[in-house]
Amino acid sequence: MNKQVNISQERIIELYGDYLLNEGERPKNVYAFAKEHNFEEQEFYHYFSGFEQIEREIPDHIFKKSLELASEVNYSQEITTKEKLLNVYYIFFENLTMNRSLVLAILGSGKINSIKTLQTLRKTHREFVMTLDFKEWEMIDNAKESIRDFNEKTRQEALWFHLVGAIEFWKKDTSPDFEKTDIFIEKTIDTGFEFLDNESLRKVFDLGKFLWKENFR
Repeated sequence: MNKQVNISQERIIELYGDYLLNEGERPKNVYAFAKEHNFEEQEFYHYFSGFEQIEREIPDHIFKKSLELASEVNYSQEITTKEKLLNVYYIFFENLTMNRSLVLAILGSGKINSIKTLQTLRKTHREFVMTLDFKEWEMIDNAKESIRDFNEKTRQEALWFHLVGAIEFWKKDTSPDFEKTDIFIEKTIDTGFEFLDNESLRKVFDLGKFLWKENFR
């Protein structure tokens, strides 16, 4: 009889990621997954309600780790709001790339599945945006008048769907070291949400608003 192991939230995420990549599909059920890794099924439910929740947790977990790393450089008062945002995003996308096979597996190829899987990250991202100072946000100053007039909640939504658009861009990026994604992030932020005038990204924005309204509120 195999010895029972101590299990944690992070360990379950790690084991699930390994299984998904090696087998190319989800485990048959929680019982089989727990048994294979020598812990009780009940312990799984201390942390997750099911496999879908794990998949929603993975991008959020990566973003939170990125926030921790970025805090080491973002603490300075001399860092502008734009620089703080870019520092977090660059680290986040570097960490996404380090886990690209897993992230692509859980996000899938379609935008609808991506947005559903990113819902846990959405809350963390909103909390991060709330820490930024809009008053000295030069990217807002560069934006069109209609965007400068956004209230705080709408700006949070705009930034969220900008991040979703960047993730969609990264998913399809074939450049070395995904360097085009970094350029995309910086250029769209520098031009003051010009991405909202981009047809394909506007569709992502509109789709996200629709899905959130219909399914997640």
